[in-house]
Amino acid sequence: MIHIYYGDGKGKTTAAVGLAARAAGNKMKVMFVQFLKTEFSGERKALSEFENVTLTECPEALKFTYEMTEEEKLRAATLFRGIFERSAASALSERYDMIVLDEIFDIIEEGMLSEAEVLEFITNAPNSIEIVMTGHNPPQRFLDEADYITEMKKIRHPYDKGMTGRIGIEF
Repeated sequence: MIHIYYGDGKGKTTAAVGLAARAAGNKMKVMFVQFLKTEFSGERKALSEFENVTLTECPEALKFTYEMTEEEKLRAATLFRGIFERSAASALSERYDMIVLDEIFDIIEEGMLSEAEVLEFITNAPNSIEIVMTGHNPPQRFLDEADYITEMKKIRHPYDKGMTGRIGIEF
């Protein structure tokens, strides 16, 4: 089944982490792939405690995409394309029960990964794999394929008052 958590509200990654923890707690083999995050995102430490959760690589430092130069975006695209290709191949060959593609829609929107590449993966993946995807603006083709769709809508957020993200809450 295909799960989508999307929108401008807080909680997309948190929902995906919760689902991954539930699956891992029930002895499912989970791969958790993060894009546009660093090794220091708090959820990585919690998920690393599960022996049946595989965390893919993340850079140690990363700017927000709106802060990146075009050259930095190209380097990030190369990094993220490699992470996606390795993760997709591993998810299939090692028979994972669940793969989480956190922030996948944002790297598609930024042109760092093509919609077609991701659609090919989810279309050809065995029906036994739960595919969980997060991000802000999923392309309609993904929404059409999904079995579960949850939109996170921001009503109020401290960012609106200029407050930066807080450790343990936003990352």
